Amino acid sequence: MGSQNDVGIRILCRKLVILRKAAGLQWLVGSPFLPSLSITSTLRCLHTLPADPISPHIPKESDEIRSLLPRGFEVIGAVIVHDKNDLNVEKVAGNAIAAVKSFRKALYGSDNEDLVLIGAVLDLNTGSGERDLQFFISRAGNLRNFEKVSTVVYEDWPKKDVWAKGCIVRCELPLKLPLYYALNNPKDVEGAYVQAIKDVEQKLRDPQVAYIVEAQNKPSSGGPQPVILHGTEVLPEELPANAFLIETPEESHAKSLTCSYFFSENKDFTSFTSVEEDADIIVVSIMFNRSRSNLKPIAPIAEYYPAMGEAKLLVVNHKLDVLAYAPNDLLLTDMVSKLIIPGLVDQLHSLKNKILPDLLMQHPLLCPYHFIPPGFLHPITVIYELSYGETEMKQVDVRRSLHLRLGLPLDRPLLRIANAINLSSIKTNTKDSSYTKGSSLLKDVHHGIPSSGVSGGTVSLIQGSYEYYHYLQDGFDDSGWGCAYRSLQTIISWFKQQHYTSIDVPSHREIQQSLVEVGDKEPSFVGSREWIGAIELSFVLDKLLGVSCKVINVRSGAELPEKCREIALHFETQGTPIMIGGGVLAYTLLGVDYNEASGDCAFLILDPHYTGNDDLKKIVNGGWCGWKKAVDSKGKHFFLQDRFYNLLLPQRPNMV
Repeated sequence: MGSQNDVGIRILCRKLVILRKAAGLQWLVGSPFLPSLSITSTLRCLHTLPADPISPHIPKESDEIRSLLPRGFEVIGAVIVHDKNDLNVEKVAGNAIAAVKSFRKALYGSDNEDLVLIGAVLDLNTGSGERDLQFFISRAGNLRNFEKVSTVVYEDWPKKDVWAKGCIVRCELPLKLPLYYALNNPKDVEGAYVQAIKDVEQKLRDPQVAYIVEAQNKPSSGGPQPVILHGTEVLPEELPANAFLIETPEESHAKSLTCSYFFSENKDFTSFTSVEEDADIIVVSIMFNRSRSNLKPIAPIAEYYPAMGEAKLLVVNHKLDVLAYAPNDLLLTDMVSKLIIPGLVDQLHSLKNKILPDLLMQHPLLCPYHFIPPGFLHPITVIYELSYGETEMKQVDVRRSLHLRLGLPLDRPLLRIANAINLSSIKTNTKDSSYTKGSSLLKDVHHGIPSSGVSGGTVSLIQGSYEYYHYLQDGFDDSGWGCAYRSLQTIISWFKQQHYTSIDVPSHREIQQSLVEVGDKEPSFVGSREWIGAIELSFVLDKLLGVSCKVINVRSGAELPEKCREIALHFETQGTPIMIGGGVLAYTLLGVDYNEASGDCAFLILDPHYTGNDDLKKIVNGGWCGWKKAVDSKGKHFFLQDRFYNLLLPQRPNMV
């Protein structure tokens, strides 16, 4: 081992050690565009050799991580966590570096002699936290001589380090692959499919292809104009040696441009909230240009493929959607040739590997989605099979495996389709958070509501966001009968806002149809104006979301204050909105303020009986969302004393 020097490592990610209680290995991710030895994220190694839990199965690991990481981020190191006594730390670090070297060779094809690789060791017998890690580096892939790291810096503002001088590059490419095969030899279709994939890969490197590069958010006037790059400019090494090209001034100018050409002029990272909202985004579109002159003259060619027997056509549709991370000083030509094209090829092969085994059957419907899980500085890409619903076990197993790899909790849905980032949305400068993004409905209208008036009480509130549904919305007249439907819509919007589901909030008719399908109502119920109550709401939540509910029954409104302790516990542990139904009215309950000593209490009511327009000030001032004391200062009871009430308490799912 070499002598210790002043080399340092920068930790940008939220947490470094996923494995804290058991031996294992995790990969360290960085970027060649960031200062050397900057760690941006970690990924748990899930596939190991049967004989050794800290020796990775390189083919499986590299194949999965290939589709997960955007180009511009790559594995630069590994951490080995062990619980064995008297292990030589330097030897374990050498094993970690050797694993990285093998991984990179499998994933990236060749060794980079100039790259510095990181090996880290955590001994569970002497420590369990990030500060107990010991870091070593290997220069130029040397596995016999490596150095111990003297300085480890945990950065306080990592988003600025990554995104102040970098951007997201996105490229979408739909593909339709027609495959002909003989009916008497259906296995031929597999070879035809593999060849079609090779043809697409070759086409991406065709001199005739054109890449249109532009900013995600096009300015209304002025600003950078789109840049067109041709294959001859992006991949000049692909040209024949005797090719002679005349370069126009526009083409010469395009070849000199860098990514900063599309960057925002004034980046304000003091208010940076999220990558998808605040980072610069460059979009690359691909066109196969047939109008440019060919490199050599060719005559029209007619090709004839004789069929030796009865043949069948199979059309395979692919939707490629890749992301990359690029710095401001990277040439646009390099951005396309070194990030976008390899990213498209990687994703194409990932799709091929998933489809090929079931090609002749009903081949799976695959679609890439992009996520930025909590604590991650950069996006990850997941290819989901849409043939299975999000509650089907095969889909659940895929997400659970991803949660394990990314170190995410196993009781929260963080990688469902509803969580996917929307990079195509138009950014706005509005600061009004009363409206849901992409929706005209008010959300979280209880924020800023004056205090309840309960002296010495403890406030327990809904956790998370919801949309406010009330009478007469969407031009639908449900006044006098639809309050429970509106309360249910608000509850379902909560589950949608927290990404437990990607379904749309159902209409009254869809709610009624669900009750018919579960056998609770007759078909004539659909389209009627009949009331529903807490029990019907529980049936709908179970059918549409797989959500179970707890029901509290009280004989009269006078008994509701006695349930405050139980209601407060619900908001503290579950945090979902509660529906209160009884008599002829239904409300949505968002919180309670309860003084256990005096018994004084108030209920934060969201009233679905409001019939006006979505004016937040009017709603709050009119008391349509506000604290209601069980008995006010004048002795008036908010809840009817001669009516029973049912409280529906939806339970937060324990799921991924």
